[in-house]
Amino acid sequence: MGFRPQKLRVNLKLAINRLKLLEKKKTEIAMKSRKEIADYLSQNKDDRARIRVEHIIREDYLVEAMELLELYCDLLLARFGLIETMKHCDEGLVESVSTLIWAAPRLQSDVQELRLISEQFGQKYGKPFAEEAARNTNKTVNEKLINKLSPNAPPKALVERYLIEIARNYNVPYEPDPSAMGELSDIDSTKGGDNNSDFHGSSGFDGPSGGFHGGFGGPTGPSSGGGFNGGSGFGGPTGPSGGSNPRIGFENYDNPGVSFSQMPSVPGQNAGLAYPPPQVIL
Repeated sequence: MGFRPQKLRVNLKLAINRLKLLEKKKTEIAMKSRKEIADYLSQNKDDRARIRVEHIIREDYLVEAMELLELYCDLLLARFGLIETMKHCDEGLVESVSTLIWAAPRLQSDVQELRLISEQFGQKYGKPFAEEAARNTNKTVNEKLINKLSPNAPPKALVERYLIEIARNYNVPYEPDPSAMGELSDIDSTKGGDNNSDFHGSSGFDGPSGGFHGGFGGPTGPSSGGGFNGGSGFGGPTGPSGGSNPRIGFENYDNPGVSFSQMPSVPGQNAGLAYPPPQVIL
C-alpha cells in the first residue's frame, strides 16, 4: 500500500492519547495497591508484601516507558515535515523512529497504534531499516527504554526501599531485611556517595528515575534543563508533578535519612517493566 503520511500522523496522535490513559490508569491502581501492601506488613505477611512490591516496581517501569514513548510521538509530530519531505530518516529522528519500532511488538497488546506506526515507518524507510531497528542492530534504540522493558527482576535493595517507605507512609512497623540493606550499603560504598548516578542492581535492572508511582506522586517528566537532544534522546524523569508525597527516588534512595518533607517537588509533563506487559491483578 505504500507510505501514508496521514495514517501515520493520526496513529501518532491516537498513541499519545492511549498512552496517557494507560499511564493514569496504572498510576491509580498503584495508589490503591500501596494500602494493600501496608496491610500485609501490618499482618506480618512480609513475603506477600515483597512480591506485591515487585509488581508495583514493574508497573512503575512500564509507566515510565510509556511516558518516554509518548514524548517520542510528540517529537515526531512536531517534526512531521521532515518525515514527509526527506527520503531517508533524518539523523535527529533516527532514535525516535527506531525506539517506536523496537517497542511496538512489546507493547502492542496495550497500545495497538504502535504496530501501525511501525508498519508505516517500514513503508517509508524500507524493510532493512525497520528490521535493524527491531533488532537494535545499530544501537539506535533508547537505552533507558530498553532497561525499562527489561525482563530482569528488581534488586532486593530496591524492593526493600519501597517497603520501608510504604511502611513509613502508613505508620506500620517494619523490620528491613538485613541482607537487602547490606546490598544497599555495598552499592552506596561502590558509588562513592555520588547521589546523581542512576542505580544499577546486580541484575542490571535500573531503579525508576522518579521512584514509586503508587501514591507518592504522579508520573514524572523530563528534566527541566534537558529536553530532546538531537538524535541522542532526552533526559529521563525527574520527579513528581506536584503531588504532596514524592515517589521514591534515588535522591533519597542513596540518602535514607532524607524525609519526604525535605524532598522538593519538580513540576513537569508526563515523561516500566513488562515483556510482555504484566497484567494487573488485584
